[in-house]
Amino acid sequence: MKPFGYLQAASVEEALRAVAGQPGARFLGGGTNLVDLMKLGVERPELLVDVTRLPLDRIEELPDGGLRIGAMVRNSDLAAAAPVRDRYPVVSQALLAGASGQLRNTATTGGNLLQRTRCLYFQDIAKPCNKRAPGTGCPALDGAHRDLAVLGHSEHCVATQPSDLAVALAAVDATVHLHGPDGERSVPVTDFHRLPGDRPDQDTVIRPGELLTALTLPPAAPGARSRYRKARDRASYAFALVSVAAVLEVHDGVVRRAALAFGGLAHRPWRARAAEEVLHGAPATEDTFARAADAELAAARPLRDNGFKVPLARNLAVGVLAGLADPATDG
Repeated sequence: MKPFGYLQAASVEEALRAVAGQPGARFLGGGTNLVDLMKLGVERPELLVDVTRLPLDRIEELPDGGLRIGAMVRNSDLAAAAPVRDRYPVVSQALLAGASGQLRNTATTGGNLLQRTRCLYFQDIAKPCNKRAPGTGCPALDGAHRDLAVLGHSEHCVATQPSDLAVALAAVDATVHLHGPDGERSVPVTDFHRLPGDRPDQDTVIRPGELLTALTLPPAAPGARSRYRKARDRASYAFALVSVAAVLEVHDGVVRRAALAFGGLAHRPWRARAAEEVLHGAPATEDTFARAADAELAAARPLRDNGFKVPLARNLAVGVLAGLADPATDG
């Protein structure tokens, strides 16, 4: 066992001071991902700074009708919160699709966004992995990659981001709030996770020593409906092969607003901007939805064993959008 230090921070400022200048320090929330990675030897922190006692566990109404969600809000509490269920059902549905009840009772909102890939090579320290050890290679390219990326990947990494919540947050244009040595800053959630490029070890745009403190959701559009749907290998407690989060507003049979995001396809939640351009102002028909999905997925570069993800993503997106457009047909 590798020894490590432990500190339970009493304030955000104390937590930031504790990790300042210590690359071997990690913030500890629910620990449902970090502790697993420590057991595997992937993470070997020298210091754990426990932030679960910080006053970051509230869901607050904002004056404009949006919500502020503290990073320490438990996934189960967020999924069950009335403002989330009523105004952002896509967020609640994503959380409920993500894990067992026991895990949701422990996992935090911030930790959910920061969870790392479940790529087998990343989790096995006996194997090379550019994400875990930069410069060692990506054996998944020619190896076991059935569950991995078809969009936005590079020769250095084909891993996928596993968070269900992050996909839903991308569809509702959430904002991530960070607090670090240089003060506070905000980042659109769609810019928070990175594509791998030549630095797949950097999952997000978080800077050294920064703590994720909150998320904000903009006001929900009146008349818009939202849905999260996930395709997986078994009925529950499995990571997405493909997932879709969609927000759709239709008036007189025409799409007035559409937001679409895919999970399971890339190194980050994939906001489908090309599909949204096709959807905006078009008839709310299955033909339109299929053309929109095709426009987005034209950029896919599947590997040897994961080409099935492209038609799966297309069919899933068309089904979700059709159900939102016509609730009577929503299965």
